[in-house]
Amino acid sequence: MKIKISYFLLFIIGSVIPYYFFLPFLLKHGLDIKLIISELTANNISIFFGIDVIISAIVLIIYIIYDQSKIKVQYFALAILATLTIGVSSGLPLYLFLKERTKDFLRNLNGN
Repeated sequence: MKIKISYFLLFIIGSVIPYYFFLPFLLKHGLDIKLIISELTANNISIFFGIDVIISAIVLIIYIIYDQSKIKVQYFALAILATLTIGVSSGLPLYLFLKERTKDFLRNLNGN
């Protein structure tokens, strides 16, 4: 299986599974930011995971923006949007998919 297909499948999985757990919360409480923060900071373990994901998201967004100076990935902003609205589990594989797609296009353009 090509790596590009793997990245796309991981993007789908990384988008669906987190929302599988978040959707019931949204249906019950709506987008209650205060409650979300309260749940996220309920104990040291949840703070650990929350901070880890937030830092990972910041690093990923910085990487995507930096990487744009080397290879112009079409629709890279979708990966940033996915990171901000779903999470790193969605944004990272989406960016890697888009980057591989761009590399394939450039290889085909150069006849390789």
